[in-house]
Amino acid sequence: MIKVIGEKNSIFNRFMLEIRDAKIQKDSMRFRKNLERIGEIFAYEISKTLPTVHKNVHTPLGSVEIDIPTDAIVLATILRAGLPMHQGMLNLFDKAENAFISAYRKYDTENNFDVKIEYISSPSLDNKILILSDPMLATGISMDLAYRALIENGRPEHTHIVSIIASKEGIDYVRKHFSKTKVTFWVGAIDDELTVKSYIVPGLGDAGDLAYGKKM
Repeated sequence: MIKVIGEKNSIFNRFMLEIRDAKIQKDSMRFRKNLERIGEIFAYEISKTLPTVHKNVHTPLGSVEIDIPTDAIVLATILRAGLPMHQGMLNLFDKAENAFISAYRKYDTENNFDVKIEYISSPSLDNKILILSDPMLATGISMDLAYRALIENGRPEHTHIVSIIASKEGIDYVRKHFSKTKVTFWVGAIDDELTVKSYIVPGLGDAGDLAYGKKM
């Protein structure tokens, strides 16, 4: 199942506009904040689909019964671009456990690369809800490798894959490679093209560089 948040008219699309805008995105603090806000909106939308637990709460004047989403959540992200978006989701899922994956593109030639997983930190995922995020879903390879690395720490009950902007090629790739997984895909928008260097067009550029500065 693929859910495209940007298809509905909401404040979400203002934040999408700002992270794409070549002038506004030059303000790295605002870019990070917009990624965080987007993460919060994704978390809210995902929360509507989660299993609930029944709670009785006592007020100063009585008691009331409330159904709330499960706390058995692990938030995972791919460093470094995923950090602001991850923080946005953590603002809402503040009792969630956390996992982090270090992944990078190792280039053989100017346009040819393999994705390498360098480091992973994760709690057990057994019978939990895994929410794995990365702002950009370009080829889909990084997301697939990150998920395969994570499930060495247990099998989640359900997985939510979250990206702000995806390419059609990336969506096709993850659909194929996650076909036997209990997974829901959440994206803000699906763009048509990838460049020869596998950047999404129109996309927004390099999310990690825009958030934290250019790397070597």
